[in-house]
Amino acid sequence: MLRRMVGLILGCAVLVGTATYGLGDDKDKPKYTIKEVMKEAHKGPLLKKVLSGKASMEEKDQLVAFYTALTQSKPPKGDEKEWKEKTTALLEAAKGVAKGDADAMPKLKKGTNCMACHSSFKG
Repeated sequence: MLRRMVGLILGCAVLVGTATYGLGDDKDKPKYTIKEVMKEAHKGPLLKKVLSGKASMEEKDQLVAFYTALTQSKPPKGDEKEWKEKTTALLEAAKGVAKGDADAMPKLKKGTNCMACHSSFKG
């Protein structure tokens, strides 16, 4: 009886362990690729709308989500530390704009200078 109980407990532990293995791995994985962010936020109307002050709260939140994904991504080329610094500054500016911080808008505009990033990081 005791052997059966121990076997059952061990079997359950193995099942739970294999079922949950790797579940935490996705938390650091970006929700969007760099290409998706560039297409949806920069080539599309989203960034322009946010910078014009005409974006809804949902659109501002979407921009924050896109820039969050950038901070979690690795650059195709260039220095990862510099990438992290630039994308984090961009994210903080977008968060500030979403919160209504007037000082954040110029930071967002400056941070979204295409050539400043493309010359360093675009593959």
